[in-house]
Amino acid sequence: MAWRIYDSVIRGEIDNRMKGRVRGRLWLAGLDEPVKLDLEGNACADLAGCLLKFKNPAKTFPMPKKPQFNPLQRGQIGNLSASQKVRGFTIPDEEALAMMDRGEKPPEHLANALYLEWFSEGNGRVVIESTDYELEISTPEWRLTPAEEKQRAKDAEAGWGMFSKQLNDALEKQKRGQKDPEAEWDEHDYEKFLKESDARTDKYLELLDKYGDSDEAEEKIAKEMGWLRELTEEEAEEESKRIEEMNRACEEALNEPPPEPEPHREGIDWIRTKDGDLRHPLQHRCFESAMKFWKQTDKLGLKKSEDEDLQQFIFEFQTTGAKLAGALNGIAQDRGFADSAFIVACLKRALDHLHKSQAGLEAVAPKKILPEKMIVEARKELFEIREGILKLMDEFRGRS
Repeated sequence: MAWRIYDSVIRGEIDNRMKGRVRGRLWLAGLDEPVKLDLEGNACADLAGCLLKFKNPAKTFPMPKKPQFNPLQRGQIGNLSASQKVRGFTIPDEEALAMMDRGEKPPEHLANALYLEWFSEGNGRVVIESTDYELEISTPEWRLTPAEEKQRAKDAEAGWGMFSKQLNDALEKQKRGQKDPEAEWDEHDYEKFLKESDARTDKYLELLDKYGDSDEAEEKIAKEMGWLRELTEEEAEEESKRIEEMNRACEEALNEPPPEPEPHREGIDWIRTKDGDLRHPLQHRCFESAMKFWKQTDKLGLKKSEDEDLQQFIFEFQTTGAKLAGALNGIAQDRGFADSAFIVACLKRALDHLHKSQAGLEAVAPKKILPEKMIVEARKELFEIREGILKLMDEFRGRS
């Protein structure tokens, strides 16, 4: 994913007074020295030939330690502008989000945003976007000619093309060696398939971040994802039939009562929550535990803590619950058992996130920011959930 670092910026400088070169410095929270920029290309017309200085008046958040943000950003310019048009709420964000939760549309307005985008050799696509920065722009020492503006747009597109190629290469790397869908797959085949799905999702999210969600953007995204292809008349007819069958199957499924789980498997494959939902016992335990510790950190005033290890402990614990839901809740809801090898592959992914949560907790423990009792309880809970996952993996391997 792109590095979006707007809330880590303390202040910065962007200098495009030399044609064809953008240099600058960024003072970022959590870094001792300013990051230097040395980029090929020119800024957009409103910043071309200018020195831009900007300051973030809001609270800043430290840059992550891993992966590292390169202290020298070399690469290709994207779009650099101080007048990018964006939609913003005319009311505080909390009120706007509350309206959206109620299904209401919060009032919006168009605003100018500072939008700085480049493609670095070490970190890929980097974006700084904000309507709140305080800006100081010098008088331009030169201006883009119409021909230079066309070249600037080409250069920005070339930078995106280079980054898009990296996304495609990552996707192709995961696609290599995939088995025929009709062949028998083991857990390792499913792991490769899930990694390919991750790479495809990363590419889609980058495109969505780049182009937005307008009708025009949807077409661009579909084209770059390879979803647009001219179908033959026969293929179009087959596609139409397939869509009709899917729609009919969905309608039938909606009219059918949900399947009831086997009573003798209660507590083993399923439990019913207070809301009446069916969940796998291990997934439900993981979800409830992660929420409990998240709420405890909130009571301690640490919910918005800047400690990366604490964030890792909580975030990876919550992610483990989400991955377990994908692996196990179909079983709980009696939708039919998925391929056992597929379930094992999904459980492996959940286990990886749980290990990261354990690592975060162990890094937090010596800092004494959490009560010792909470550390002991969380350590025990993570260990027991880990044992549950390993037990299920052995069980499903036995069914393969």
